[in-house]
Amino acid sequence: MRGSSRLVPGAAMPVSLLWAVDVYGRVYSLSTAGQQWEHCHDAQMEFKRVTAAQQCCWGIACDNNIYLNVHASDLPVRYQEETYENQRWNPVDGFSERLLPSDRWQWSDVTGLQHQPLDSFQLPSKSWEWEGDWYADENFEGEATEKGGWTYAIDFPATYTKDKKWNSCVRRRRWLRYRRYKAMDTWAKIPSQQTTLPDPFSDISCGGWEISEEPRGRLSLWAVSLQGKVWFREGICHHNPEGSLWEEVPLPGEVVQISCGPGDLVWAVLWEGQLIVREGIGRDCPKGTSWAVVDSPSPDVGAIHVAVGIHVVWAVTKDNKLWFRRGVNSHNPCGSGWISMVGEMIMINVGLNDQVWGISCEDRAVYFRQGVTSSELSGKIWKVISVPRDGDRSHSSASTNSLQSAGCYFCGEVRAQSVVSDVESDTEKGSTDGAACLVTSASPESFVDTPTGYTSDQLTGTHKPHIPKVTSDSFISELVSDREPSKTSRDVGSTTPAVLEEETTLGEGEVKAPCTGVAFNPSQFGGPLDPQWSNVDLEEAQGQQAETGAMQESADTCSLSSVATYNLVMEDPYGAEEHPLWAWVSGGGCSVDSHSQLNWFNCSMNTSSLVHSVQSMSLSVTPGQTAAWRRQIFEQLSERTKREMDNFRHYEQAIEQSVWVKKGTMQWWRDWKPHKWIDVHFALEQFSGPEGNKDGILFIYYNFYEEKKYLHAFINEITILVPVLNDSKHTFAIYTPERTKQRWPIRLAAATELEMHDWLALLSVSCCDSRGIQGPPSKQAIWSVTCKGDIFVSEPSPGLEAMPYPTPSDQMFWRQVGGHLRVVECNSFGIVWGIGYDHTAWVYTGGYGGGFFQGLASSTDNIYTQTDVKSVYIFENQRWNPVTGYTNRGLPTDRYMWSDASGLHECTKTNTKPPSPQWTWVSDWAIDYSVSGGTDREGWQYAADFPASYHGYKTMKDFVRRRRWARKCKLATTGPWQEIPPIPLNDLTILPCATQRSVDVVPLWAISNKGDVLCRLGVTALTPAGSSWLHVGTDQPFKSISIGAASQVWAIAKDGSAFYRGSVSPHSPAGDCWYHIPSPAKQKMRQVSVGRTSVYTVDENGNLWYRQGVTPSYPQGSTWEHISNNVRKVSVGPLDQVWIIADRVQGSHSLSCGTVCHRLGVQPMEPKGQSWDYGIGGGWDHITVRGNSMEPPRIRFPSLTDPSAPTFQSPLLVRRTEVNGNALGCQMHINT
Repeated sequence: MRGSSRLVPGAAMPVSLLWAVDVYGRVYSLSTAGQQWEHCHDAQMEFKRVTAAQQCCWGIACDNNIYLNVHASDLPVRYQEETYENQRWNPVDGFSERLLPSDRWQWSDVTGLQHQPLDSFQLPSKSWEWEGDWYADENFEGEATEKGGWTYAIDFPATYTKDKKWNSCVRRRRWLRYRRYKAMDTWAKIPSQQTTLPDPFSDISCGGWEISEEPRGRLSLWAVSLQGKVWFREGICHHNPEGSLWEEVPLPGEVVQISCGPGDLVWAVLWEGQLIVREGIGRDCPKGTSWAVVDSPSPDVGAIHVAVGIHVVWAVTKDNKLWFRRGVNSHNPCGSGWISMVGEMIMINVGLNDQVWGISCEDRAVYFRQGVTSSELSGKIWKVISVPRDGDRSHSSASTNSLQSAGCYFCGEVRAQSVVSDVESDTEKGSTDGAACLVTSASPESFVDTPTGYTSDQLTGTHKPHIPKVTSDSFISELVSDREPSKTSRDVGSTTPAVLEEETTLGEGEVKAPCTGVAFNPSQFGGPLDPQWSNVDLEEAQGQQAETGAMQESADTCSLSSVATYNLVMEDPYGAEEHPLWAWVSGGGCSVDSHSQLNWFNCSMNTSSLVHSVQSMSLSVTPGQTAAWRRQIFEQLSERTKREMDNFRHYEQAIEQSVWVKKGTMQWWRDWKPHKWIDVHFALEQFSGPEGNKDGILFIYYNFYEEKKYLHAFINEITILVPVLNDSKHTFAIYTPERTKQRWPIRLAAATELEMHDWLALLSVSCCDSRGIQGPPSKQAIWSVTCKGDIFVSEPSPGLEAMPYPTPSDQMFWRQVGGHLRVVECNSFGIVWGIGYDHTAWVYTGGYGGGFFQGLASSTDNIYTQTDVKSVYIFENQRWNPVTGYTNRGLPTDRYMWSDASGLHECTKTNTKPPSPQWTWVSDWAIDYSVSGGTDREGWQYAADFPASYHGYKTMKDFVRRRRWARKCKLATTGPWQEIPPIPLNDLTILPCATQRSVDVVPLWAISNKGDVLCRLGVTALTPAGSSWLHVGTDQPFKSISIGAASQVWAIAKDGSAFYRGSVSPHSPAGDCWYHIPSPAKQKMRQVSVGRTSVYTVDENGNLWYRQGVTPSYPQGSTWEHISNNVRKVSVGPLDQVWIIADRVQGSHSLSCGTVCHRLGVQPMEPKGQSWDYGIGGGWDHITVRGNSMEPPRIRFPSLTDPSAPTFQSPLLVRRTEVNGNALGCQMHINT
């Protein structure tokens, strides 16, 4: 068994699984990147039905018990048990366990109401194990407590502090113990609930993971019993995958089948053929409140099966007709009407993205509904999934096909060794099944004549087994009765040998393979096959043939089939030319959409074995031979180029210079007040000189009081082209060094999105040509991300970190890379990872371009489809009045009753659009409960007034309240990025290797979106994606992490406390323990970045701190020193260079948020630097310089003490008169 998703080399999408059960109760899974059904070998019994999610699969076995298969992941399933030890002080004993009668229990939960001694905690089931023993938690709100972990208060309950005071009469401490779910990738039995009468389950369906994002991994599991009752499984979440208990749901009638979608749709089928819909399902009530009855699609024929997704409902009636329900959504779960669809199915299933699978009633094959999109939910056509099972090619039917394919291509020229090679191909793929594998015999006596007296059906083995009708009560009896013939077939005396036809057919044309005889292995009559024949190397087979010569004569006179051996015992319940017969399919964990590239439809038994046969017969080419050929071809091409070019060097160029002009019309946001959009003519003039260098000028022609004027910019002066976030216009900005200083770019708006993308691509290519930049970014590149998610890279100049006159930051040229990310991290080996807004991890593939870049502006390979999902938030605001309570009638000075977070802009549900036209809505508006500060049950936060500090509970002084609404939108683009499933990440860091070092395995650490610390194994320059995750234990969730030189790892917990990981080394990549680092007074840390010797952090209030006293012998450092404020992000490079994203930077027109700033004056003796140099901005959200290990050039200056030496004036100081030792306007002080 495999995990729910993994990365396949060369694949652009994560791998997920389609689950199915055949009519004999065997469970199979089909990968979205695979071409065969893989048997779930760890299932020790037959199953009736399965229902899948991305992280697990549930099933009903033939013993009527429910089993759970949790897919293995690098992130373990751990649960933290906690209990509190309470003590009271008395004058005699001091603090002791002697409590007052009115006090809480000595061992209790956090409220003190529940008695919880240490020995009362038991493992929920056999699938769990304890990770260790109980221990006292010595961390309290991000700070270390005194030894023992005690916190003190005046009385129970009260506010606890870590410091003991004179009036501290009670104390408590928290005890922790972790348990781990160990039953991964195996079917674990769910303990049955004791009832008065046995009532086994007959149907099961899981879903509901999109009802809310918290807690992660929460599922809704619905089940139907044989008595027609419906049960709901409570408490299923990531920390408790088994759930806690079954709760019966009242019904209007007896139910036969139920279906639960990923969202809030739950439909069921009644015995009478009607359907019922569950209403009232929500975040706080996942099992709903009531049922609504919906009539069957056909008034004369009742429904027998229903399947629901996010916005769709499909049904099957008793005559096997298909029906589609229109008008279904979260606000109207019952829909509006039925539409008859083409096809006849026995069952149907809706998976992720509303994709549909079904099992045909005619041939029991699995069909996939193609063409299902958000605009066409019913799809277009049914297509059969025609792939073999993993054991098929080991049986006689597959053997026949492989021989047909070999005979088709090679006729009588192929020798017996090829068949041996085909056997090798099979066994290497693990497809041999027991004794039913292809073998060859070196003995001439093993050849026997074809038996006579058999009919054609007996020869071809075309007897079709009976297809049992799969119901909950008839399944076992039909299964046993249908297997009776196969049991008797084990008696050799009563069996008919399976042999080949004299004429076989492959594909459309007929190919005759003459057969003079069929070989049988004597071992088939007496015992198992000789294992030495199960895997024969091609060279060994040739050697054996040369030695014995036994098979040479027969191989020359007969076809391939004459040297094949066949198993007399038919283990396969299906005939030689029959496909699998399926009973159930579940796509709840199968992530496909209309753009997915699937290999399910062009692979059949014949073509699959044919490919294997051809592959097995191909010659073996070593990497050394390939390298030699490449070197030879390269030398020949170089010689030809030199020969052809040198003979014509004395000729003059026909054209000295060429000029090319492209014109268009746009709108320009004019520079003077009142600022507004005006129509302009736009022209790009490009020219190339005799040396081949290219340059150009950009002209903007406009009218000023009926006078024609123009604005121009040289192409080689443009530093960046930025798409601008605007929901009404297709706008982009053009920056030059001068306009970067003024924070006032040239803003242009195109008529259409396509026109804007064409101009951006053309201008970008022109800028790169003028600067001689081509191909992918270098390993030293600086990466940055805008608040819109656009990715930019800049090639650092050698003088960027030079002293004392570095290259100004506003002269850096930035070019866009396709894709959409929130965070990017890199190192100097060219390893680049990113994280999307939906916490998906991506690895850089080495390409360039993508997105709207086409042709020469983008590489043809290493570009993949990338998607990202983000939430748009608006706030509902209300004010309290004595008459009506809280209403949406505010004071005239109040903010809008529907607004953004600032309250300055009106944002309603109807007028709020996605961030840009590239985004599309994928959900409805829903209340967001994951707001900082907490909410009440309805999502409200309360405060004394707008704006103020909000809290999740109401007090007497709260006169206003607000709640946040969220709606998800999705972006689909392309870029040089491949997904790293399945763990969603919140932060990551890569070791910033210096160029002088050669590191094989590069340490990469990450934080999952639930706060787990992870270490990526197997990351190298050749395999930047790595191999697997290693979980690093923590006592609390983390949010930021960084690794510096010498493998020093620092991290920030979600409560704002800082930690250092000890003993991290190449031999111990995960280290051994965490050391708590005290934070600055009254500050909570938010982000950390570690360089060669420097450690910088940013706190929640935007202050930048430097850790003093960090040495190799004392890597934790001593104290924090305040450097600056108004900082959003910090990045420390491998040379200890410091770059930040700053907020509220003073510009010519306004305060600019999200500006790239470079710390000047950073030296080994002055690691904190001296001043800031402002770069591109605003609108930037992230930057990383951890790949730039380019040492600055060493410049020798005359001595400053020599009076005869000439004086130097820094051009930077003339250029940046406002820059001083405290660039962002804050006073520097030392925190002791």
